[in-house]
Amino acid sequence: MAQEAAERERCLAEAQAAKAALEDELAAAKDEIRRVTDILDAFKRHRFGSRSERLSPDQYSLVLEELETTLGRAEAGLEAVAEKIGKTAAKPRRKKNLGHLSPHLPRVEQLIDIEDKACPCCGGDLHVIDEDVAERLDVVPVQLRVLVTRRPLYGCRACDKEGSGPVVQAKAPPFIVKAGLPTNALVAHVVVSKFSDHTPLHRQERILQRQGIHIDRSTLADWVGHAAWHVERLHRHLMAELKSSVRLFADETRMPVQAPGTGKTTSGQLWTYARDDSPWGGTAPPAVVYIYERDRKGCRPVEHLSGYRGWLQVDGYAGYNQVGQGNAVTLALCLSHCRRRFYDLAEKEPVAAEVLRRFALIYRIEASLRGKSPEERLAGRQALMKDEVDKLFAYLTANRRRFSAKSKMGEAIAYGLNHQAGLTRFLEDGRLELDTNIVERAIKPQALTRRNALFCATHEGAAHWAVLASLLHTAHINNVDPLAWLTHALDTLARDGDSADLAALMPWHFPKIEGR
Repeated sequence: MAQEAAERERCLAEAQAAKAALEDELAAAKDEIRRVTDILDAFKRHRFGSRSERLSPDQYSLVLEELETTLGRAEAGLEAVAEKIGKTAAKPRRKKNLGHLSPHLPRVEQLIDIEDKACPCCGGDLHVIDEDVAERLDVVPVQLRVLVTRRPLYGCRACDKEGSGPVVQAKAPPFIVKAGLPTNALVAHVVVSKFSDHTPLHRQERILQRQGIHIDRSTLADWVGHAAWHVERLHRHLMAELKSSVRLFADETRMPVQAPGTGKTTSGQLWTYARDDSPWGGTAPPAVVYIYERDRKGCRPVEHLSGYRGWLQVDGYAGYNQVGQGNAVTLALCLSHCRRRFYDLAEKEPVAAEVLRRFALIYRIEASLRGKSPEERLAGRQALMKDEVDKLFAYLTANRRRFSAKSKMGEAIAYGLNHQAGLTRFLEDGRLELDTNIVERAIKPQALTRRNALFCATHEGAAHWAVLASLLHTAHINNVDPLAWLTHALDTLARDGDSADLAALMPWHFPKIEGR
């Protein structure tokens, strides 16, 4: 009996020690959740604080991505520890989409049933009285397949007796890579993966190898080149469509291109032209066109916008001045570019902080006018905003002599005053925006693709990049699946050739993504 009592004492001590360890793990998990939650709250205060630089939803998601991952890991640990010690964990903070799975998705049902359907009390047959139904989003990995096409040849026995019988066969389906392996759908997948999903060809090559498909990177590049050649007509049509607008945005970004034999890259330019009339209720669909050039000369936008008449909203780059020298195009500058010059100085310089406060008031007034007609926007700006804009520039003028012309504050004030006419164009037409953020958002996806790809191998490759990215991003901002649209466009162009209806192939005519 003494031995049994000692054994029970030992087992009890081990159980208590294990319970204490698990409780320590539980406390540590809770502390980790609390710590990460505090960090998230700090980021949110920075995001929504009155003096913070506003971030787009995509940028904000990138900033918080790792923290969200850490928080999810801590919550998983909390659930596991709580289950071990028999406690109920606090309800996790988790983003749920239950009940919001799109109805167009296929449903695959699985039945999880009991093995013994005899009543445990009397042995009688059990019958169904209700059921629990749960839906979870599942995935089937991308599966490559071989499309085998058979085209029988037909002959006429009666005619064959005379030796001149005809041979009849259906035409082969058209493909943009005529003597190659891929279907148009596979070519579209490679193009979208590179320019919409930011996956360079060398990474796609490795992804294919994991499925036992060995296709050289140069072959993938050849497919991309075929696609670029076929859709180049759509790119030209899209640019012509943009030039029929009353207002456009323009900007440019660096495009590194490999310089053979030097081990370095040269800096080409990806010129960007965008349209988005939704802020003033316009009916023209949003669109973006990228054009690659080897330099940043002011003659480039003049060539690109030949025949355009209307407003052009740009930053303060002097290269656009040539576009506005004629009577056809009127330049409007970006107020946000002026504001950014003061943002980095606001912590140390009270004048910069006051300038930002005045900018914030102007943008709050503009937010109240968003979505209204051009006439209402113009009337609202004249009644509510003009006085604040005049006060802002009067404040800059009054403080100009307080700072050296070579100081950061002096340069910021000088920029605002020297460009006052262009920065206040939005007071003349309700279709204008205060800034060029629309075109800057169009540049960001290409900057991400550029970061992953590092550089273009040739100037021609950069030009192909501009053509394909223009159409895919236009599909994206029109809420159209770029893969489905590009597959349809390549099929149509391969089938119809020069007779294809380019206007009908524009992305905004394609069915939009359901549920968005």
